[in-house]
Amino acid sequence: QVRLVESGGGLVQAGGSLRLTCTATEGTVSKYAMGWFRQAPGKEREFVCGMTWNGASTFCRRPVEGRFIISRDNSKKAVNLQMDSLKVEDTGVYVCAAVELGEYVRVGAAEYEYWGRGTQVTVSS
Repeated sequence: QVRLVESGGGLVQAGGSLRLTCTATEGTVSKYAMGWFRQAPGKEREFVCGMTWNGASTFCRRPVEGRFIISRDNSKKAVNLQMDSLKVEDTGVYVCAAVELGEYVRVGAAEYEYWGRGTQVTVSS
């Protein structure tokens, strides 16, 4: 069993930065592919960034490409999402997810097995 807990969300002005962390408080995710999703009010949950178990491959959706970076520290059972040049449209609840078959980056929510509860990110204009 894996339990994921996100932290690092908050309120920031447009153009600012935040660093989110997802920590496995139960179980280990060192061999898992990891992903970050977000859900804005009234919208569907959408994929943001993902990576393989060893960090060799990462992928971020075009709206955040070049502004967001996903990374992991397996020794700390943590996955980070560095978010720079934030925009108002980046506002939402950010949720991390894990799937045991870690060789590929997963972009579909249905592919993930474990989910955190999320952390709120609010970007003001």
